[in-house]
Amino acid sequence: MTRTAVLICPGRGSYNKEDLGYLGRHHSSSNFVLGLDAIRSADGNETVSVLDGSGDFKLAKFSKGDVASPLIYACSFADAYSLAEDIEVVAVTGNSMGWYTTLGVAGAVSAEDGFRIVDTMGALMQEHMIGGQIVYPVWGSDWVPDSLRRAELLELIREIDSRSNHALGLSIDLAGALVVAGNDQGLSAFEAAVPQIANRFPMRLSNHAAFHTQLQNPVSEIAQNAFANMKFGQPRVPMVDGRGHIWWPSCSDPSLLRSYTFGQQIVEPYEFGTAIRVAAQEFAPDMFIILGPGTTMGGAVAQSLIGCGWMEMKSKSDFEAIQDKSELLVSMARADQRSIVEA
Repeated sequence: MTRTAVLICPGRGSYNKEDLGYLGRHHSSSNFVLGLDAIRSADGNETVSVLDGSGDFKLAKFSKGDVASPLIYACSFADAYSLAEDIEVVAVTGNSMGWYTTLGVAGAVSAEDGFRIVDTMGALMQEHMIGGQIVYPVWGSDWVPDSLRRAELLELIREIDSRSNHALGLSIDLAGALVVAGNDQGLSAFEAAVPQIANRFPMRLSNHAAFHTQLQNPVSEIAQNAFANMKFGQPRVPMVDGRGHIWWPSCSDPSLLRSYTFGQQIVEPYEFGTAIRVAAQEFAPDMFIILGPGTTMGGAVAQSLIGCGWMEMKSKSDFEAIQDKSELLVSMARADQRSIVEA
């Protein structure tokens, strides 16, 4: 019996200390990974296999865009092609950097070109490092949607952005949390204005630039020139982008796809919660599979489903009750869940 699934490609910040060795554990004999190694080696960079096999995880190194991005792509893509035969992928989506992985996994670009996009964009973001990002929760620990709190935070972001020499904007909407991006003045003002939560938030993300804001216009321009001749084609399966727009097989315009990827996708907010809502409502899959590495995306996916009332879920307890009785959400980086979907 076929199980239908939406694949979710994780973004930056998903390869952490516990993920060191992920490729070696799960894809040690992968010719695909060897091919990526050859690309990195030809460019004079450490291969993904060498990085993954490092005996020591140093955040200052592994959080850098030119290190984290290629590692995440390699893990995610290899996972996508190690699924059990009875799983029918009905759509692919991703969070932030995960959009580039989505392009490769869905076949809109070749696997190698998808890697080149990720590798180049990671290097560009690291080289220019314009601004930064902060994560801040919108919902409480019960995961009950709080539209009033969301509106208050968005208004605060707009107010800070209007101040002289301050730049601040919504970067990624994760349904139950917001990723806010801006320059140092804007970020510092936001940190000073919001309450501390659990001695953890607001959390600045190490080696993250102000992704998905107008501050990235210079990077967008470079990317559009760098990839002007890269071949984009029709995806083999539908892709849901950071606006919730669906790119359908056989009827997508490759030039518009390239334009979105290196234009709007870089400089406008990434609506991850919307992407999950659209994927759920349009494709109604049996399960949502989060590709490795990392387990940090599970909460955001669950909150996105709660936010749209999927399966009448209204809170964390509702999600947990459904998850306990089904295989609605599977994270391939979790040892207790990987076997559910792996070939």
